[in-house]
Amino acid sequence: MDSGSLAARRSAAVARGVGSVISSYVDSASGGTIVDVDGREWIDFAAGIAVTSVGNAAPRVVEAVREQVGRFTHTCFMVAPYEGYVAVCEALNSLVPGDFDKRSALFNSGAEAVENAVKIARHATGRPAVVVFEHAYHGRTNLTMALTAKNMPYKHRFGPFAGEVYRAPMSYPLRDGGLSGSAAAARAIDAITTQVGVDNVAAVLIEPIQGEGGFVVPAPGFLPELAAWARSIGAVYIADEIQTGFCRTGAWFASAHESVEPDLVTTAKGMAGGLPLAGVTGRAEIMDAVHVGGLGGTYGGNPVACAAALATVETMRELDLCAAAQRIAALALPRLTELAARYPWIAEVRGRGAMLALEVTHPDSVGPNGPTPDPARTAALAKACHEAGLLVLSCGTYANVIRLLPPLVIPPDTLDRGLAVLAEAAAGL
Repeated sequence: MDSGSLAARRSAAVARGVGSVISSYVDSASGGTIVDVDGREWIDFAAGIAVTSVGNAAPRVVEAVREQVGRFTHTCFMVAPYEGYVAVCEALNSLVPGDFDKRSALFNSGAEAVENAVKIARHATGRPAVVVFEHAYHGRTNLTMALTAKNMPYKHRFGPFAGEVYRAPMSYPLRDGGLSGSAAAARAIDAITTQVGVDNVAAVLIEPIQGEGGFVVPAPGFLPELAAWARSIGAVYIADEIQTGFCRTGAWFASAHESVEPDLVTTAKGMAGGLPLAGVTGRAEIMDAVHVGGLGGTYGGNPVACAAALATVETMRELDLCAAAQRIAALALPRLTELAARYPWIAEVRGRGAMLALEVTHPDSVGPNGPTPDPARTAALAKACHEAGLLVLSCGTYANVIRLLPPLVIPPDTLDRGLAVLAEAAAGL
């Protein structure tokens, strides 16, 4: 079966609203490459959107999944519990930043984790309001669409959305006039105080590095001041580490780069080697505030996914994938910086570890929010990469950011080849 035949079958069977970045269909994948059904090899700078950090079909994960499938595939932890769920919660409690007693609960997806974190915060505080930020992305369910900033394709004509969600200004160094982290935090705090009211705020929810919003890295000091302020008013500071977690940025969690200890952390994506699993981890007194039976779900913490997660964490420790992410940055950043120096339409290179991005703008054109975005050139760059066999993703509120998310186990020579393809694609624009 070739990609053309599969495309015809898809057209007849799959809802049109489900899109794909490339038209090829995958046959197999490994640490840094994907092979499609036509036999073409792709260099993978997407990792399933930061999911297959330990690589596809990672040996420990495969072995653990096979062993667990042979014993049992499902009982529902709420009906008949099992060790794997407990072990994953123990691992999360030990890995998530914070020198305090923690508890965890497991779910199916990042959006579900975010929804439950909001539920927990509201229950623990008795307050209704949730504060999120410009350019944020938190999921595709009704509540998480309300939390997400970008309309197309995530929110368009899907409303009305859940209420009591308020949006504050984000620290976006390229686009906020060079505000320091402290000044940006003061601006956000003032907006929350005047527009929401401190006694109404249940949670302040933020991605330490924004994902779909454009890999926005806030100015130093923004996150620590925001977290400290949230606690000072009795609100829950929630770090959405769904894309940034599990070694992606060169630390187990991106909050650690500024020594931030969130009250709650949401996780998913890279935690289970490609299987669907998510979690909420946080302060015991907040997590345990919810009544028995108030948290759960039929598939949350599925035993096969838990086995995969434990094997994924073992692999990350054994291979020191935090250091691997730092090595990827050390190799990639000089190359990306060189491209930015060569092409004035690359306004900024940013990111941490193996979470890197190029923001594409119109040279010498500045609007009210900084350099004028160039989504057309961004799409052309992504298309040129795809045509040359490099799988990259775009993102950003203005659809003008190319993001690079290679598996953390990508071989250096494969990474080098991918960067060369990107450079050649840029040269052709």
